[in-house]
Amino acid sequence: MDRIKKNFGFGAMRLPIKDGEVDIAQTCRMVDAFLDAGFNYFDTAHGYLDGKSEPTLRECLTSRYPRERYVLTTKLSGYLFQTEADIRPLFQSQLKACGVDYFDFYLMHAQSAKSFEKFKQCRAYETALALKAEGKVRHMGISFHDRAEVLEQILTEYPQIEVVQIQFNYADYDDPKVEGRRCYEVCRKFGKPVIVMEPVKGGNLVNLPEPALEVFRALGGGSPASYAIRFAAGFEGVMMVLSGMSTMEQMEDNLSFMKDFRPLDGQEREAVGRVREILRDAKTIPCTACRYCVDEGCPQKISIPDLFDAMNSKRLYRDGSADFDYHEIYAKRGGKASDCIKCGKCEKACPQHLPIRELLVEVAKEFEKN
Repeated sequence: MDRIKKNFGFGAMRLPIKDGEVDIAQTCRMVDAFLDAGFNYFDTAHGYLDGKSEPTLRECLTSRYPRERYVLTTKLSGYLFQTEADIRPLFQSQLKACGVDYFDFYLMHAQSAKSFEKFKQCRAYETALALKAEGKVRHMGISFHDRAEVLEQILTEYPQIEVVQIQFNYADYDDPKVEGRRCYEVCRKFGKPVIVMEPVKGGNLVNLPEPALEVFRALGGGSPASYAIRFAAGFEGVMMVLSGMSTMEQMEDNLSFMKDFRPLDGQEREAVGRVREILRDAKTIPCTACRYCVDEGCPQKISIPDLFDAMNSKRLYRDGSADFDYHEIYAKRGGKASDCIKCGKCEKACPQHLPIRELLVEVAKEFEKN
């Protein structure tokens, strides 16, 4: 862990897209800017961007820079293996996809009560620890999406876990579904360094309603992203805050306030608290657009995050273009909300524990009135 230079990481889940493919030229520029600013931590997973994330990092990072310039994390996703025998071939394919001989961090992906049972049955933790003993993994950890009591169980059963990646942001801090604060406290209890994912909640804490933006403007400077990321990075024991940047502009903004990081002061923390209350009153759908609901098995191929985004736009901004986006783009791309057959696969995959089937009924009522 001593190779990590600063507490800000480049998440490769939302890379820039051009004409349906990853924009390699822009991603290379973003990688260069990130490294030039003194940062070196990159986070990916085999399934991100429909399998394009790891190969993109090979093209934009690992083939262009010496191994000592960067710290690379990837993950073992439960839907990609069925038996213990599947794990090592999958791991080898990840090394090849990323163009490296070892990973600095290898995380058991999206751990929850259900997925943990599968990982135990397939001896995934034991396999990862064996890979560490062989020098192919430097540190083993988990990414986590469940209640704090489940996290405590996992850390008790596997004290060898070195880091824990949790969803942690000011909107979810006391949310009873996400339990951001309580999960953070469990990590502190067990002495595990924390990696923060979703500090801006999939963009929800950037694309704020006007009353929330006015609160931050009154502070006299700083983007909405700056307050969200600095909120998360200011907690003791937070080793890394990840940002899934999609444009060079986002990269430049993030670097501007993380290069010489300072935690939120009292006035800024008070403003964040006011924004949190505004968001709670807005009654938006707290979807982070991770797309696990789609990627892990919607039989109707409904683009659920896009439909939720249209719904949020209409609720927050009374956005007239939301109807056009719904009917002419999102529904044509992957089906309407009313196409849902209520199988429930999406809800089992959702890290936010959203009642997706119920929400799709609401979306259909809003956009399919005629």
